[in-house]
Amino acid sequence: MVEYLGLIAVIIMVGAYALEERHPLFILLFAGGCALAAFYAFLIWSVPFLIAEGIWAIIALVRWRRRAAALAKS
Repeated sequence: MVEYLGLIAVIIMVGAYALEERHPLFILLFAGGCALAAFYAFLIWSVPFLIAEGIWAIIALVRWRRRAAALAKS
């Protein structure tokens, strides 16, 4: 059952990554997918994957804030 969580996380990440140029919310969705993947890694006790996905989630959140601020200025 946990495998489905990982599958959903990856589908969200790939879909959001493919669409992130369309709107900043897709970057936020990508961050959410990364956070979900990090939670999945925690559940299966995969520490390297947990760290990597956690870092990706933080990077995506920073990118989303920057992109949303730039969009608000224009």
